[in-house]
Amino acid sequence: MAVATERQDPGPAAAGVRRGGAPPRPRRPAPGPAGRARPTGAAPYLLLLPALVATALLLGWPLVKDGLLSFQNLNMRQLIQHLTEWNGVDNYRETLTSEDFWRVTLRSVIFTAANVVLIMVLGTLVGLLLARLGSKMRLLLSVGLVLAWAMPTIAATTVFQWLFATRFGVVNWVLDALGWHSMAHYNWTGGQFSTFFVITVLIVWGSIPFVAINLYAATTTIPGELYEAAALDGAGTWKSFTSVTLPFLKPFLLATTFLEVIWVFKAFTQVFAINEGGPDRLTETLPVYAFVEGVGNQHYGMGAAISLLTIAVLLALTSYYLRIVLRQEEDEL
Repeated sequence: MAVATERQDPGPAAAGVRRGGAPPRPRRPAPGPAGRARPTGAAPYLLLLPALVATALLLGWPLVKDGLLSFQNLNMRQLIQHLTEWNGVDNYRETLTSEDFWRVTLRSVIFTAANVVLIMVLGTLVGLLLARLGSKMRLLLSVGLVLAWAMPTIAATTVFQWLFATRFGVVNWVLDALGWHSMAHYNWTGGQFSTFFVITVLIVWGSIPFVAINLYAATTTIPGELYEAAALDGAGTWKSFTSVTLPFLKPFLLATTFLEVIWVFKAFTQVFAINEGGPDRLTETLPVYAFVEGVGNQHYGMGAAISLLTIAVLLALTSYYLRIVLRQEEDEL
């Protein structure tokens, strides 16, 4: 029996057009993780709201109170009598016209620059050493770095005071044993540069673990094939470092330097605990200077003004550093 083989019309959907020549309506993606739309509206802001509220309460409100205090004449008499005496910008005017403030500011900038350079250079070297060591030695060095990093600041400062003590300090004993007999009873906190030397050693010692451990973690993300390709091209150790390691570590180094500038510039505990800014206030940095003027001399409004100016100086330094970083990134692009 013959079967009709008449060609059937595929229909508008199969032909790819609708009646009247209009294109077919696209199908909606199937529901699932890939087809979910991104949250819109107020949802992202509601998720950020708890963190913003906590930041405003813990950081913003004290900053506002400090700002109000900087426009007041607040001494012990006003505290006892519960008086509020507004003096406008007199605290700022007196601070900005003081030679001591600008001398301490310059000292703080130089102190920060010297410490950050030492921290980044030594921390980078220790981090690269971690990448080269075997597993057992790496574990031993990492434990030592973590212990140094975890030591409280006051405890570390006390240890360094013992190490550099005049009569029974280990440092003086070692130097005397090595032949420097004049250092047997040397007073490390009796001069400006020797005091800064002790403070610098303390700060650098406490900051190297952060740089070293994080830099070692960053080196683990570098593909080994790049080193193999550099070796095939005849690159030595230094060439491999500059052409492979350094480009990968550059973003980390820039970010870490930014954090270390902030951390060293606002360092208060180490500077004050070693010698309270002495001798003769020659080792005061801006945080210590604000504390001595505000709490030590009981000029609380003046201390508040100095602390806000310290924040302004720090913001200026960090913004200048960020401009340099952004300019370098634009040049590389």
